[in-house]
Amino acid sequence: MVRATCIEMKKTALRRFAGAGLLAFQLGVDLDGQGTVTPPAFKALRYDEDYRYLRSANVVGDALDPIKFIALPFDPEAFLSFGGEARQRYEFYRNAQWGQGPQDGNGFFLQRYMLHVDAVLNLSFRVFAQLKSGIETGRVGGPRPTDEDRLDLNQAFLDTKWSLGERSSFTLRVGRQELAFGSSRVISFREGPNIQQAFDGARGTFQTSAWRFDLLAVEPVQTKVGTFDDGSDSNQKLWGVYAVTALPSLPGGHIDLYYLDLVRAVARFDQGSAREERRSLGARLWGSHSGWDYNFEFIYQDGTFGRGKIRAWTIASDTGYTFGRARGRPRVSLKADIASGDRDPNRADLQTFNPLFPRGSYFNESSLIGPDNFIDLHPGIEVKVAKGVTVSADCDFFWRESVRDGVYGPSVNLVRSGRLSSARYVGTQPAVSMQWRPDRHWSLALAYAHFHAGSFLRQTGPARDVDFGTTSVTYQF
Repeated sequence: MVRATCIEMKKTALRRFAGAGLLAFQLGVDLDGQGTVTPPAFKALRYDEDYRYLRSANVVGDALDPIKFIALPFDPEAFLSFGGEARQRYEFYRNAQWGQGPQDGNGFFLQRYMLHVDAVLNLSFRVFAQLKSGIETGRVGGPRPTDEDRLDLNQAFLDTKWSLGERSSFTLRVGRQELAFGSSRVISFREGPNIQQAFDGARGTFQTSAWRFDLLAVEPVQTKVGTFDDGSDSNQKLWGVYAVTALPSLPGGHIDLYYLDLVRAVARFDQGSAREERRSLGARLWGSHSGWDYNFEFIYQDGTFGRGKIRAWTIASDTGYTFGRARGRPRVSLKADIASGDRDPNRADLQTFNPLFPRGSYFNESSLIGPDNFIDLHPGIEVKVAKGVTVSADCDFFWRESVRDGVYGPSVNLVRSGRLSSARYVGTQPAVSMQWRPDRHWSLALAYAHFHAGSFLRQTGPARDVDFGTTSVTYQF
């Protein structure tokens, strides 16, 4: 009896050890001789992280693992996971907005703090909540809309999941949540700025072995500087569907297909202000193969703007090649983009493309120009110069697509009217950046960009060259 019990205990131990090793292999982590692991990297959307691999008693990894997986007694699948972020960032502009408006010779300081809890109650129910705090110090003219929010809920949602078979499921998410689809060209949580973008509403995700469908009906959260005073922006409503699947006809290929409907009670363009209802039909082809990577996106928009009709479009591309055998694995790339602009500001119809809710630092960290009414060529190179250290250099060349429309910022805000100039060239912006990640928790980033003002800016107001610099330190757990 004793011998049988010992044999069974050995078998159980072997099964547990093998299970831990298999789980570590599936997650892409490494087990050393002491049973420790190298945990996976943190994700941009923190609710996508999964720490169930820490359930195994044989897996001991990061020092903060005890708060990443806390088993709950009422269900074998239930656990709590805590996480957060602290980011300290300094920004400096010389000749901000090309010398237009208040100028600051000293720069300003941005702080961002985030704390979240993920409560998995069982295989069907999950609650996720995240606090945010953003503080701006020293900016002449005060904080921008995305700079400061003293304390508020960034996310708070409930997931309910139904299994629809061995390889299919449907998840309903209700509450405040961050969203990001595809290349974040039209829907993003706006990572670059101090305050991220969240949405209030519902999202349904239908997952099969071949397809993923996301259905959404949301309103963007309106950021306010106080404490727990953010609310839904009822003047803007977004709904639609986003689908993704593999595309075997392209090497390593995938395709995204989507339809999005945006209603804004008051929308402002160079033509004027009016109610906007805009429908976007888009397709994205992306993938990688034999060192090459590609990302092409096509969007057509129609709808109404006041009494006029909307007819707008964009084509965006990002093609790169990585020299995998070369030192530093350099990647060279070329982005080429074009987005339509309005043909005649004196007519009711509107042809200005609206990027909806794009990523915050769309072209680079300086965020001077947004993806409306533009033509852009953007060559670049990225090199891993040492372990955890990546250096990149690039150059943007900007033109107006329509000389009858203005230049816009990242939030579809009119930066400079196009009514006073027929010049097409907006400017050239070379930039360099460096990021150092000594481990999964810490990151240091440096960036510099110089915007050389072109003929359009010189003919429509102040047109001094802009210098932008930033440095940031981020800790995540």
